[in-house]
Amino acid sequence: CGGSISDSSGTLQSPYYPGSYPNNADCEWEIQVESNFRVTLTFRDIVMQSSTCQHDYIEVYDGPRRSSPLLGRLCSGSFPTYVSSSNMMTVRFHSDSRGSFRGFQAHYSSIPADHNTTLLCLPDYMHAVLSRDYLQSQGYSAQMVTLNDNLCRPTITSQEVVFNIPYDGCGTIREENNDTINYSNTIKVASSGYIIKRKKNINLHISCKMLQKTWMQVMYTAEDTVDVNEYQFGRYDMNITFYDSSAFSRQVRDSPYFIDLNQNLYLQACLHTSDPNLKVFVDTCVASPDPRDFNTLAYDIVRNGCPRDSSYATFYSPSSHFARFKFNAFEFISRHPSVYLKCELMVCRLGDYSSHCYRGCTSRSKRDTSSAEEKVDVVVGPIRRREGAAQSGNT
Repeated sequence: CGGSISDSSGTLQSPYYPGSYPNNADCEWEIQVESNFRVTLTFRDIVMQSSTCQHDYIEVYDGPRRSSPLLGRLCSGSFPTYVSSSNMMTVRFHSDSRGSFRGFQAHYSSIPADHNTTLLCLPDYMHAVLSRDYLQSQGYSAQMVTLNDNLCRPTITSQEVVFNIPYDGCGTIREENNDTINYSNTIKVASSGYIIKRKKNINLHISCKMLQKTWMQVMYTAEDTVDVNEYQFGRYDMNITFYDSSAFSRQVRDSPYFIDLNQNLYLQACLHTSDPNLKVFVDTCVASPDPRDFNTLAYDIVRNGCPRDSSYATFYSPSSHFARFKFNAFEFISRHPSVYLKCELMVCRLGDYSSHCYRGCTSRSKRDTSSAEEKVDVVVGPIRRREGAAQSGNT
């Protein structure tokens, strides 16, 4: 039960509904709809163990569970509706070992957000858009809109004022706070006149926060009669590429990639971002013949930064945005027509020597590491053994 959901609408229900749910269930659904939409969730049926919500219960979070407010915990009674403040909502169902009932069923859908303002946190910059109709309704023109850095000017179209704000320029402020790296800037709409002002200034505060596995985007207006709140979620832009040697000068562009048994495979992970103060680390790589299942038939190459295959090794990288490594093609490949790799890559603050990126192989609990570490999953492949190839190695 549980999982990531990206459809615009659908139904959630406890396992085996309308039959009795199992004991000791712990299901978590992450609903992520299109940017600049909201998630609305309505419960249609709830029959659970007790009304105290101590043993069996449903929790609804306004975004990712570990970093977002709890909207409600319920187990019986009325059938409420919840609306997220972003394009993401998390629903968790928990049962203990004391008996089970019919459970719950709920329906979710996406609804458009306020389109006076739009914010997207892209890999290299913040994309902020203000509606000219909105500015005009407040008594302002597009030419009155500025950024913290006056040299960074917007693009003005017939309908919008568009800013593309880099993470390392235009007055963007970078802050580290608990488990986030926060990039913020301010779009200002100033009222004319130095002595007598008829209207309040508008400060549109823009913020992109890096959370666990997500970009979190925030936009809000201060000092105006109408507050605008925008929260959006996205993903890191990360890829892994094969290279033909330890020089890492020539990419392998073939797909599938045909190799010999015992051949060394060279890979480079790359983080695409304009922030120079981040470091990439290969946390876990698992091989599987099925690109959708890395549990049933799987082979660990490295896990939690600890090599599990004796041929695994890392290389010096010219940039903190790259992580280079290699391993030797193993017997696993000869037993399956195709093999895929799933690698979990970690992003940390550059120079944070307490982070997992610098400490390497460690046994650790989920969040006992440094305050700004994020993980991204990337699947690469297929790899296939070259037919009739001799079993020889290369370097």
